[in-house]
Amino acid sequence: MAIHQDIMLAGGCLWGVQEFFRHVPGVIATEAGRANGQSSRTEGPYDGYAECVRVRFDTAQQSVAGLVAELFEIIDPYSLNRQGEDVGEKYRTGIYSRHPEHLQQALAFIDARADRERICVEVLPLSNFVRSDAEHQDRLTRCPDDYCHISDELLQKYRR
Repeated sequence: MAIHQDIMLAGGCLWGVQEFFRHVPGVIATEAGRANGQSSRTEGPYDGYAECVRVRFDTAQQSVAGLVAELFEIIDPYSLNRQGEDVGEKYRTGIYSRHPEHLQQALAFIDARADRERICVEVLPLSNFVRSDAEHQDRLTRCPDDYCHISDELLQKYRR
């Protein structure tokens, strides 16, 4: 029996993260957005948010640890608030979920790494998610020449 669950993965600019994860085996759907922010009318719509992708996956085909391993393949986990040329708090890396077991599995993945002390990836409960507008959904599918910090080789990994 297929069980579908969601996890939010932040890895810098959401365009490349969405393009990569939409092809990962076991991923059912992706949705570009922003997570764990706090906005007010005077500050703007996305203050404090991390650009991320909601990844819906089939638990019979993919694990949280597998998704986190894929995330670590496309990011620099030692970089704080920066991926490639994208700089700022909204480009931080993170793993967010409403499922405590997802967070435990992500933390176990990080704790098993010899470089765990240098890792700057947030692992936090999901407090909120705001879906990005249509212009940002599947952006690299529609505009493949747009900038992306993820190498073309990695973006092609599962496209075949």
